[in-house]
Amino acid sequence: STRGLRIIPSLSRFHRLRYLWINNNKIQDLTFLIKNYCLTELYLNNNELTDISGALKHLCMLQILLLHNNQLRKLDKTVKELEGMMSLQTLSIHLFHNPLAEDRDYRLYVIHCLPSVQLLDRKLVTQKERESALHHCNHERSHLVHSIAFGKRVKTSLETTAGSSRVPFENPEDAVLLRAMARSLMEFSSVDWNKVPTCRERRLENKAEEPREKLTIQFR
Repeated sequence: STRGLRIIPSLSRFHRLRYLWINNNKIQDLTFLIKNYCLTELYLNNNELTDISGALKHLCMLQILLLHNNQLRKLDKTVKELEGMMSLQTLSIHLFHNPLAEDRDYRLYVIHCLPSVQLLDRKLVTQKERESALHHCNHERSHLVHSIAFGKRVKTSLETTAGSSRVPFENPEDAVLLRAMARSLMEFSSVDWNKVPTCRERRLENKAEEPREKLTIQFR
């Protein structure tokens, strides 16, 4: 770091490289990282990067990435490059001069697209922000999640549709019962085959076959 570097030769021979500080330089191109799959911390802040498309997506083990104070302009392209980083926990883009951070919905968009990030621009990501990000970026899914309410109480009233009208339920158990009754009916039948004569027995006895005793159980 802090060497005034514009170009860095390929680091492919350091195939187990995990930590790399090249901040505070004048780097514009990141193709020298194409073989460094083991990187877990990468410090690229304070450089002259305008685009990172195709340069970082292979770094699936990356946990810390600092990109602030560059010239990144397209938020969607930058975030798309980072979407495959399931281990990414610390990310810094917004601070200082990156033009892409001027979007007023920048933080919510990044939180929604990169759910593994816990610290964004030196600020912890809260559960409330995650919920707001989901509501902002995927309103239909947000409404569905809140109406289903996995294991928690929500304000959304339980309803069911009958034709074109809505029927509210005062007791949630009534809604559960109605949903259960709408499921497919399953039926199991059992026969005591010891009491069923074989083909040979039927021929020798030469008499009408008695009706079989069959036990049938139905449930949903």
